[in-house]
Amino acid sequence: MLLSLHVKNLALIDEEEVEFGSGLNILTGETGAGKSIIIGSVNLALGARGDNDLIRNGAEYALIELTFQVSDAKLLEKIRQMDVPIEEDGILLIQRKIMPNRSIFKISGETVTAKTIRDISSVLIDIHGQHEHQSLFHIGKHLEFLDEYAKSELTELKKELALKFQHYQTAKKELHELTLNESSREKEIKLLEFEQNEIKTAKLKEGEDEELEKSYRKMLHARKITETAGIIYQMMGNENGAAEMIGRAARELKGVLEFDENLNGLEETLSSLEILTDEFNRSIQDYMMDLEFEEKEFLTVQERLDLLNHLKMKYKLSLSGILEQQKKTEDKLELLYHYDEILKEKKEICSSLESDLNKLCVQITSVRRKFAMELADILVTSLEELNFLQVQFEIQVRDQQTIGSDGWDEVEFMISTNPGEPLRPLSLVASGGELSRIMLALKTVIAGKDSIETLIFDEIDSGISGKTAWKVSEKLSILGNTHQIICITHLPQIAAMADRHFIIQKDAAEGVTKTQIRQIDETGCITELARMLGGEYITEAVINNAKDLKVLAAKTKLARNS
Repeated sequence: MLLSLHVKNLALIDEEEVEFGSGLNILTGETGAGKSIIIGSVNLALGARGDNDLIRNGAEYALIELTFQVSDAKLLEKIRQMDVPIEEDGILLIQRKIMPNRSIFKISGETVTAKTIRDISSVLIDIHGQHEHQSLFHIGKHLEFLDEYAKSELTELKKELALKFQHYQTAKKELHELTLNESSREKEIKLLEFEQNEIKTAKLKEGEDEELEKSYRKMLHARKITETAGIIYQMMGNENGAAEMIGRAARELKGVLEFDENLNGLEETLSSLEILTDEFNRSIQDYMMDLEFEEKEFLTVQERLDLLNHLKMKYKLSLSGILEQQKKTEDKLELLYHYDEILKEKKEICSSLESDLNKLCVQITSVRRKFAMELADILVTSLEELNFLQVQFEIQVRDQQTIGSDGWDEVEFMISTNPGEPLRPLSLVASGGELSRIMLALKTVIAGKDSIETLIFDEIDSGISGKTAWKVSEKLSILGNTHQIICITHLPQIAAMADRHFIIQKDAAEGVTKTQIRQIDETGCITELARMLGGEYITEAVINNAKDLKVLAAKTKLARNS
């Protein structure tokens, strides 16, 4: 059950907190007062898309908090399996903070993703938005409603079907890619064998091209390197070179060490330099000897490098990529060499999966037809309670023989609202008022099979009035015995049945417009009902009419509960 809604800095709301109760919670107010903002804020907290424009002008962020009390043991277990933090007493706090360019979701103080919020909301609350009943015009929605009603027997079957269908799609794709005519297969084998032979003949090694590039650059510039190394050797090791000069300096310094002990440090430095220059000279001599190579060796490196670069350009791959391609080519050739056996195997796999899918679809169709009859019978009773006279309702489950992830069925609601008229598709004959009542009946029936405790209806009363409106109010009140109902309405007949009544008002003061919501007492309910019943002026007769409506609602609830 939704205990409270706290909203701050959202659109026209400065800061409001509403405490809902069990049973039927009614929200009313003048057109444009901001009733949609209240339901919209619940949707936002539960993961609906929110723009920066929703943040109240002048505020840095908007905040929405929903506090739920979960009492059903099965529902508590389901929530815990979702790894969602919940208090021991079943209290669950959902929070969304909307800031420019980002939102933060939290559950009981722990930051979570929007997906987690949407997952948890699917078991906590069912929201019927404005004009949602028009979705009944779309035949695909009929399948969703039937499957929701039949989910106790359908859920596992549909999971198995979806998984097998995915495997079937993959197998079909592989079979399609494998299906080649004989001439195409022979051409592909020849091409792959040529590529395979070319790569094998090259005897490629990982990283070989990089090593050859280094050798090639060294050989290409060997003359310049040799000349430079020779000049350096002359400067360092020749007579009157650096090594000779440092040696002389060291000997000269040693001759005066006995006269000043402070020269010992300088002498050590010169001795180190003498050793280093000797080592350097030996190293550069060795390097120049190693640098010598035959012209034939240079040509061999050049030719090998040209071959590798040719292959890399041809296949548009790196050397490691060509080696990987070689493995793939081997695998593909193996497949093509054994094409007939593999083709037969793939066909058998597809045939087996298709057979499994057909069996599952038959099972699913059987379950749907069973529940379609049951749901149709219950809906007839429910629709009669909603002032449909002599209504006929049928749910057709038609086998289309085209398998999809939901099976092969097409489901369509058929209805006749007048005696003697044949059943026709719901989308062709139902008016707006009839659709809203059918949707209410569906929601009521499905909610009776579900563990969801809270249902929100945003203007479920679209297109109805008079006696029909009273019947709808009775249905909502009955539903309120087993579920928490939060309902926005424009009809006094529905508002009169409220267990808790909230009024939404928009006020402007000092150039600032605010939307506010507050619970009203019995006197306030009468006044609000009179406003809904009356016109510009509320007369004594209108007030008395409002009182009578409230008394009638109380008697109806008392009679039902006695």
